[in-house]
Amino acid sequence: MILRDQLVEIGHYNKPHGINGEVSATIDCDIAVLKGFSCLVSEIEGIFVPFFVKGIRPKSAETVLLSIDGIDNEHDATTLVNKNIYVKKDEYQQLSDEYDDDALPIDYFIGYQVRNNGKIIGEIVDVDDQTENCLFVVNNSLGRELMIPANEDFIIDIDTDCKILEMHLPDGLIDMQNVN
Repeated sequence: MILRDQLVEIGHYNKPHGINGEVSATIDCDIAVLKGFSCLVSEIEGIFVPFFVKGIRPKSAETVLLSIDGIDNEHDATTLVNKNIYVKKDEYQQLSDEYDDDALPIDYFIGYQVRNNGKIIGEIVDVDDQTENCLFVVNNSLGRELMIPANEDFIIDIDTDCKILEMHLPDGLIDMQNVN
């Protein structure tokens, strides 16, 4: 079973393209990297399902046309419309070695521990990117939800082996959120 914390979101399906099952998708990674993934994963009826890519054709800088194994008509392609596209985190990390840490998508850090000035303050359980300033949603040891700015100026180090995001947050930011 594929779990959400094993995945990284890299884009979404747009709409069917033609009658042979091709589907248009907006992708946040390089096409060369996209070709290296063993599968693309989407959530279908609450379950993360792998889809195997037969073909990739570039359409624009961010849009590709995908041929998916088992999807060979417009009706079947419609089931993917507006679904997010995920890939396995471990594959993403392997294939993205040529990128620096700044190129990692923000939800890559879900499951990471946040350490502020040497002290673990909690685990990133979600990312809130609905506002101009993206936030890490962090559960602390007391079960409280903290909102931590996902600002690269606050990130000191990224330990991908231990899954720790070392940060230096402004004084009082954490204390302010721990008040009832």
